[in-house]
Amino acid sequence: MAKSDVKVLGAWPSPFVMKPRIALNIKSVEYEFLQEALGSKSELLLKSNPVHKKIPVLIHGDKPVCESLIIVEYIDETWSSAPSILPSDPYDRATARFWAAYVDDKLFPSMKEIFIAEGVEAKKAAIQQLVDGLILLEDAYVKCSKGKPFFGGNEIGYLDIAFGSYLGWLRVTEKFNEVKLLDEDKTPGLAKWADIFCADPAVKDVMPETDKLAEYAKVLAKMRAASK
Repeated sequence: MAKSDVKVLGAWPSPFVMKPRIALNIKSVEYEFLQEALGSKSELLLKSNPVHKKIPVLIHGDKPVCESLIIVEYIDETWSSAPSILPSDPYDRATARFWAAYVDDKLFPSMKEIFIAEGVEAKKAAIQQLVDGLILLEDAYVKCSKGKPFFGGNEIGYLDIAFGSYLGWLRVTEKFNEVKLLDEDKTPGLAKWADIFCADPAVKDVMPETDKLAEYAKVLAKMRAASK
C-alpha cells in the first residue's frame, strides 16, 4: 500500500487523532499525516466529513472514514493479516468496546471538567471524579489483561488504544494541578501499564511530550477566555 493511498487528517495534540495513528503503526501501514490548523477547517476535511466536520478522518484511496474508534476498527478489518487489534472472542470484544465507550463518554469529560472548573472546591471535586473513574478502570485492566502487560494481552489492543491516547492530556492535568492521577497505590496496574504503553514502538513517536502539550493547553485556555 503506497503511502499516498492512506491519509490521516488531524492535529498532533488530539487524543482522537492518536487512535488511528497508533492503529496504523501497529499494522505497519505507511500513511500521510495532513495537519489541520488550529481554529480552521480545510476544504478536504469539510468534503471528507461533511456531517460532523471534525478530525480525525482516514482517507483510504478515495474513501473517507470518520470517528476515531470506527477508524480503528476499519484499520483492523482492512489490514487483517497484521496483528489483531480487537479481541477475537465475542465477549472480550464487547467488553473492550464497553470500556472504550466509558473512557470517551465519562473519563475524558471528567478530565476536561478539571480544566474548566472554577474555584478550589469545584476543581477538587472534578479531580476526585476522575480518580474514581480511574480506579474503576484499574479493575477493568486487572480483569482484561489477565496478568499480561496490556488490556489486550501481550500486545496493544483496542482498549489500550482507546485509553492510552489520553495519557498525554492526563499528564498535563497532573502537571497543572500538581496531583498524581495514576497513583501506584490506588492504580498500580495502570501506572505500570502507562509506562509500557508509551514506550511501545507504535506509540512513542506519536505521543506528545508533556511540556509541549502543556504549552498548547495554555493557548487553548487563552482562546477560550477571549471568546467569553
